[in-house]
Amino acid sequence: MHQRVERATTSSGIEIAYASVGEGRPVVYVAGWLGHLELGWRAPQERAFYEELAHGCRLIRYDRAGTGLSVSSPPSFSLASELEQLAAVVAVLGDEPFDLVGVSLGAVVAVAWAAAHPGTVRQLVLYGGWVSGRAVSTPSAREHVLGLVASHWGLGSDVLTEIFAPDSDATSRTEFGRYQRASASAATARSLLAMSYDLDVSGMLAMVRSPTLVVHRADDRAAPLEQARALAAGIGGAELVVLPGRSHLPYVGDAHALVTTIRRFLGLRLAPRDPRELTARQLDVAAMVSRGLTNREIAAGLGIQERSAEGHVERIRLRLGVRSRAQIAAWYSARNAPPEPGN
Repeated sequence: MHQRVERATTSSGIEIAYASVGEGRPVVYVAGWLGHLELGWRAPQERAFYEELAHGCRLIRYDRAGTGLSVSSPPSFSLASELEQLAAVVAVLGDEPFDLVGVSLGAVVAVAWAAAHPGTVRQLVLYGGWVSGRAVSTPSAREHVLGLVASHWGLGSDVLTEIFAPDSDATSRTEFGRYQRASASAATARSLLAMSYDLDVSGMLAMVRSPTLVVHRADDRAAPLEQARALAAGIGGAELVVLPGRSHLPYVGDAHALVTTIRRFLGLRLAPRDPRELTARQLDVAAMVSRGLTNREIAAGLGIQERSAEGHVERIRLRLGVRSRAQIAAWYSARNAPPEPGN
C-alpha cells in the first residue's frame, strides 16, 4: 500500500496534514498524543498495523496541529481546537458518514465528536481511552512527567516510551523515543500532555448514539482499565473487549488481535494473512538487516542470543522466498520506499 499525503485547512486557517491509505468506505483514525505521518509510515510495526487496518477500506489519519507534518500550532491546545482539526479533515469526505477510530487521546476527541455530530459517525471505536484525564494517574506523577518533558525532552520521551511500549525491545524503544522528539517540540509535547490530563468527557457519553466498541489492554500502563469500563458504561449499548497485554501503543504487542477485534466490529472482512507477511519482530529484524547489521549486532540490539537472531533471519528468508541477506534488504527497502509522484 502507498499513503497519499494531502492538506486540509481549519476554520481558523491552520493547515493540517492528512494521509489516506487503501480504497473503500472511509475510516477516520484519530491518533494519540504525538505522531508523524511520514515517520510512522516508515516504522515497520506501525505501518504494518495501518496496512492491516486499511485492508478493504480507506483509512484516513492526520497529524494534529503542531506535530509531525502539521507544523503550525493552534492558538491554544484545547478540545475545541482538536474538534476543529478533525472537522477540517472529515470535510474532505463531504456528507459521507464514516467510521471513527480514536486511540488514547484520540479516543477522548472521538467521543466528543460523536456526541456533537451523531449523524456523521457510522460506528465508533475507542482504544486505550479514558473518561477523565485526572483519573489516569496521580497528581504527583502527572507533575513529574510534565516537568520532565518540559525540562529534558530527551529523558522525558524515554520515560514515556517505557510507559507506552514496555513490550518493545531496547532498540525499538530507543527509536520510538527519537520518533517522539522528531514529532514535536518539548513545549508542544508538554502542552498536549497537559491537555490530555485536563480533558473530561463524562458529560458527553450519554449523547453518543453511534454503535460503539471500547477495546483496551488489560494491563495498559498508560490508561487504567477502569477508565475503559467507565467509557463503556457511560455509552448506551457500548461493547467492551479487554485484550491481554500492557503496551499502550496499538501497534506494539499483539497488534493483529487488536486489528482483528476492530475490523470484526466494523464489519470489515478478516482477510487471511499473506504468507509473505512478516511478524512485527521479523520486520524489526529485516530493518536491521537492511542497515547492514550482523547477526551478533542484531542479537545485541534485541537483547537475544546470536543463535536466535540467526533463526529470525533464516525464517524471514524462507517466508519471503529469497536466498540472501542482500535480497532481504532489497525487499525491505522496496517495501518502505516512498510512492512515485502521482500515486
